[in-house]
Order: sequence, then C-alpha cells, then structure tokens
Amino acid sequence: MASGRVTFRQDRCKGCGLCAHVCPVKIIFLNQEITNRKGYHPATIVEMDKCIACGNCARMCPDSIISVERL
Repeated sequence: MASGRVTFRQDRCKGCGLCAHVCPVKIIFLNQEITNRKGYHPATIVEMDKCIACGNCARMCPDSIISVERL
C-alpha cells in the first residue's frame, strides 16, 4: 500500500469538510483550534503516516487547495 503526504493551503481553506468526508482512512479533520484569515477552521491531517495517497481529498476539494504526494 502506498504512503503519501498531503498538504493543504490552510489560508484558503473554507472548512467545507468534503475532504474529510471522502477520506477512506478518516485522518482528515477540521482544526477547531485555529481560524484562518478567511475566518474558517481549516482542514488538517493528524496522522500523516496513515495516509494511503489515494488523492480523494484533492479531487473532492472545490477550491483545489490540497496536494497529494506519493512517497
């Protein structure tokens, strides 16, 4: 199984949660502890080592702020 690294442009995230909804390993969450410059709680990954680099999150993001890199 491939592993991956996901990066979010957190300053542009509008906190819609679509990426978290489609993540098959359920590692994406909206970070309730921070607010970005747009006033939203941005998406983040807590356990990056569990990422399988499927790319579902990047495909689902309506603002194209997610990048997935296979390792």
